Amino acid sequence: MGSKPSRSVALIQLLTVFYLLCQCFAVKVDAEQNAALVVDASGASGKPIPETFFGIFFEEINHAGAGGLWAELVSNRGFEAGGPNVPSNIDPWTIIGNELTINVSTDRTSCFERNKVAVRLEVLCDSEGDNTCPADGVGIYNPGFWGMNIEQGKKYKVIFYVRSTGPINLKVSLTDSNGVAKIASTDIKASASDVSNWTKMETVLEASQTNHNARLQFTTTSKGVLWLDQVSAMPTDTYKGHGFRSDLAKMLEDLKPSFMRFPGGCFVEGEWLRNAFRWKETIGPWEERPGHFGDVWMYWTDDGLGYFEFLQLAEDLGTLPIWVFNNGISHNDEVDTSAVLPFVQEALDGIEFARGDPTSKWGRVRAAMGHPEPFNLKYVAIGNEDCGKKNYQGNYLKFYNAIRSAYPDIQMISNCDASSRPLAHPADFYDYHVYTSANDMFTRAQVFNRASRDGPKAFVSEYAVNGRDAGTGSLLAALAEAGFLVGLEKNSDIVHMISYAPLFVNANNRRWNPDAIVFNSFQSYGTPSYWVQKFFSESSGATLLNSSLQTTSFSLVASAISWQDSADKKNYIRIKVVNFGSTGVNLEISVNGLDQYSAELSGATKTVLTSAKVMDENSFSQPKKVAPMQSALQTAGKDINVALPPYSFSSFDILKASNTLEMPGSDSPTRSSI
Repeated sequence: MGSKPSRSVALIQLLTVFYLLCQCFAVKVDAEQNAALVVDASGASGKPIPETFFGIFFEEINHAGAGGLWAELVSNRGFEAGGPNVPSNIDPWTIIGNELTINVSTDRTSCFERNKVAVRLEVLCDSEGDNTCPADGVGIYNPGFWGMNIEQGKKYKVIFYVRSTGPINLKVSLTDSNGVAKIASTDIKASASDVSNWTKMETVLEASQTNHNARLQFTTTSKGVLWLDQVSAMPTDTYKGHGFRSDLAKMLEDLKPSFMRFPGGCFVEGEWLRNAFRWKETIGPWEERPGHFGDVWMYWTDDGLGYFEFLQLAEDLGTLPIWVFNNGISHNDEVDTSAVLPFVQEALDGIEFARGDPTSKWGRVRAAMGHPEPFNLKYVAIGNEDCGKKNYQGNYLKFYNAIRSAYPDIQMISNCDASSRPLAHPADFYDYHVYTSANDMFTRAQVFNRASRDGPKAFVSEYAVNGRDAGTGSLLAALAEAGFLVGLEKNSDIVHMISYAPLFVNANNRRWNPDAIVFNSFQSYGTPSYWVQKFFSESSGATLLNSSLQTTSFSLVASAISWQDSADKKNYIRIKVVNFGSTGVNLEISVNGLDQYSAELSGATKTVLTSAKVMDENSFSQPKKVAPMQSALQTAGKDINVALPPYSFSSFDILKASNTLEMPGSDSPTRSSI
């Protein structure tokens, strides 16, 4: 049976309720943190940020180039991926027909000396007789890199080489993945005399419908033997007409990079030197390039995206190329310093190819490829992540001395990190790579505070949060990287260049997570880390303003810059603040030191990157689930009060008022590059 509670029990209950109310109040107070940021906008105390500060790093990883940025639709276009010995694997080429109608093999009869393998089609059936070919013919097809993206109304240039023992009647088609629906096709007919030797064929196919998983096929209903080699299919609307996939190249353009480091990374080294990237094998007519197997990331590249194309891409993006070359060291073997001079000459020849006079040996080759003017190559990196290798120091000095003698203006980048100890050799820059957890990355915002200001400058050429914190591109990873970048920006007197890695991933071949840009045959999106980089697109060549952050939180970092926009010639201030904590912050921003014509601030916008959960990611179905949201900043004057959401990256872009003040709420212009 029940009974009424005693007075003592009631008192205890009352005290418990009072305690819980106090705790709730304490949590509420704790959630409303306050901080203050004072920015000196006078410019007198400002420091110039290097013109080279923010850039990009391209590595052939995750099919970033082959099946990605390079718009070639055909995979294994020269039938060389199966190796030089025949018979060989022609994957992903697939036979149309069966052993009663067609026999497909490879031999070494190609007309190209550096890639001798060709495919041989012995057609056993005919258009009439006892062994009649299927109505659609027999032959081979290529599915591209996980399907070809073919779009209605667009044109595709198909090139191939053919040889035959008799006349040919060949249908070249773009079809759906099953070969049933015809998207575009043409008939190639030639007499026996016309194709008795290797003959180049070209045609342009216009798509009648859209299919994101299409294939290219060659079929015939005529008995005989024919050979095919060096098959290419490219959209005609590539970026600036130079062979780059337009949507992906545009995403790079939007970042406004000041430099582009290429082509790797580990791709440059190789697991073994025999599989390292060799620039001389990637230039000249595409048909003559042998291609190579990238044994670090384990796939074949035809090297249509070669040394010349990388230089061209840098020029098209209006950015400086930074060439990373092999220094005689791979992951598993090393050339002794006493035998490294041929590798040194290879590097010297590569520099001459990029910037030599068109009458020079290698400058003449570049000119023959359609670019008589030199490329603007000013930076080279001697190897990649090789500092601890046995022969690196000796090899490095051979390269350094030879390049300094031949090209005194070339800036050279060492693989060795000098952020905490001096280098043992001369260099213009030292390389700093970091892949780590989110918390560790955020704390590294301070790492260059203690770095020596004497000697070579720092190039943070590879950074990213990876592992559990990153997923395949989380908000948490991006915010930690944002904090790190704010710290680098504030140390830009010593940190002269920064770039994220990796840049691209084909969603069908994730060799590394996360990445900045994710794509498949027809879609693409930026991860939160991509969007973070856009916050720094105006930093190169800007002025770092002196700022002071007053806070008790260890989860808050901030910086401020001023710059003149190249388009409208107006002056702007950008204040960036990362809140890496789980509670919101009320931030009071004071902008001091404005001249008499800037007594007020106008045209202000705020841009915030955040999401409901710190592990939120973007996807093809929700490409901007985590993306910057921009709005007008209502507060005016020298003092601005803003609320920083938990786990957020906020940017405040402020147009300095001129003689005619434009107050918020009027028709004043707003501007942000994010």
